[in-house]
Amino acid sequence: MVVETDYNDSILTARLYGEIDHHRAPSIRNKIDSDTESLRPKELHLDFAGVSFMDSSGIGLIMGRYRQVTLVGGKLKVINIPKGLKKIISLSGIDSLGVLR
Repeated sequence: MVVETDYNDSILTARLYGEIDHHRAPSIRNKIDSDTESLRPKELHLDFAGVSFMDSSGIGLIMGRYRQVTLVGGKLKVINIPKGLKKIISLSGIDSLGVLR
């Protein structure tokens, strides 16, 4: 599995691993969305520390989870972004949402 989640103190943390591409993004999205809908966290943390590659599917994953968690009244934080992925994320404009940590 390329995503592991845990829930503690109203924070749902999704730890992502490996590559995020169009083949893997749907299963990651389904797991995070399912947990978000059932737990209704105050914050969703997407932890990218274990991600080695990401294409535009990763940008879509972030944007979709931003929308999903705000619908249940929560906030998104994207954390532990590897240096190699920061440029991709920055170019996408996601940093203007104020979710990067």
